[in-house]
Amino acid sequence: MSAYPNATATAATPSDDPACGAPLPVLGRDVTVPLVTGGEVGYAALDYAASAPALQRVWDDVAAYAPYYGSVHRGAGYLSQLSTDLFENSRRTVAAFLGCRPDDQVVFTRSTTDSLNLLAAALPARCEVFVFETEHHASLLPWRDARVSYLDAPRTPAAAVATLERALASRDPEAPALVCVTGASNVTGELWPVRELAAAAHRHGARIVLDAAQLVPHHAVDIAELDVDWIAFSGHKLYAPFGSGVLAGRADWLQDAEPYLAGGGASRTVARRADGGVEVEWHATAARHEAGSPNVIGVYAIASACKALEEAGFDALEARERSLVARLRAGLAEVPEVKVLSLFGDDAPRVGVLSFVVEGWNSSHFAAALSAEYGIGVRDGLFCAHPLVRTLLDGDPQEQGECGAPEAEPGTRSLNAIRVSFGAGTPEEHVERFVRAVRELVSDGARWSYRTEDGRCVPDRGGAAA
Repeated sequence: MSAYPNATATAATPSDDPACGAPLPVLGRDVTVPLVTGGEVGYAALDYAASAPALQRVWDDVAAYAPYYGSVHRGAGYLSQLSTDLFENSRRTVAAFLGCRPDDQVVFTRSTTDSLNLLAAALPARCEVFVFETEHHASLLPWRDARVSYLDAPRTPAAAVATLERALASRDPEAPALVCVTGASNVTGELWPVRELAAAAHRHGARIVLDAAQLVPHHAVDIAELDVDWIAFSGHKLYAPFGSGVLAGRADWLQDAEPYLAGGGASRTVARRADGGVEVEWHATAARHEAGSPNVIGVYAIASACKALEEAGFDALEARERSLVARLRAGLAEVPEVKVLSLFGDDAPRVGVLSFVVEGWNSSHFAAALSAEYGIGVRDGLFCAHPLVRTLLDGDPQEQGECGAPEAEPGTRSLNAIRVSFGAGTPEEHVERFVRAVRELVSDGARWSYRTEDGRCVPDRGGAAA
């Protein structure tokens, strides 16, 4: 089936729009927001680590396809056949983007969280899981039916490998084992030694899954080169926020497991038995774990984003991002009250994700002021990585705290942090404005009064700060 009419995607060359100021234009780049101090300003979206805006290229591709949408795999009509072709071609695009091996499967899910829960449901009997306490909750929590060894936060990449080696050396060598590790921290942005951890896992007969949610938007990722067994990521981190994710990797555990969801699409044949029950033959392909009508648009959006990033060139994108990270760190270093959070040290390579605290400020108050007074969107809280943030802030990793909730009134310290994150759609001006805003807030204070409402710090209706 040929491509649908009038929907040929344009090449993702660097933007020639001077107003964009970024290699890959994104939706929302021309949105303005009101300031509590009066007037409006262009919105600076610096919360890419939570959810990146859609690439303009992705939006255009989705809009071009939408009139031709049809049911996948089960329709005889032209649009159904066309949509099926688009869906399976998207699977091949993602496989190529990840450097998948010939026998690997690409399963489409809803998100990274969904992907890792799928893998958790497919673990063999007696499987032991090894995961660092530094992981995002999507990697930390799905393993409810397995024996789990939670590893302490390492302070260097070498310590991470050594810690894993010791833990694996003491495991039951006759039982299956799985290591789950992030590629880049969603809190500090620091890159983890994935290849070395994979080698350590395999030396001890364990498998490894890479949470690449924060890695694939910033770096080229090759599953074969890294020698990991599975990769999981979300479309909404990859400039394709349309509700799809990916689990890619080895097929055997997935083929041997019961379907993640039971229903149409996962079943190959269903027949009544003589005893009145039903006999089901499940698919052995990726369809086994893709029951129900698939999210064709979400899947196609991921494939479009993969193509756009590859065409723009990861070498150029990574070099620009390193420059922006360096400028950000240099600017924050000039403000003594700012403490940047780091697990591996200031010189550790990282993607465009950075968290910090400000002496004398409640983090939610600071983030609220950045938004209300400067039109800058960042994130505050514990970033769904509670044990890690507690450790980085010299708190108790076992202490409980609500993610994102200010734990003290504005102007007082709280045990949470502020995160700034960016990517290929971020203009340099947004980073410069952020650094300038941090400097002004620390030196001059907020110009407006704030209060806590429903667990969030918000501008006070009363007006300007006294």
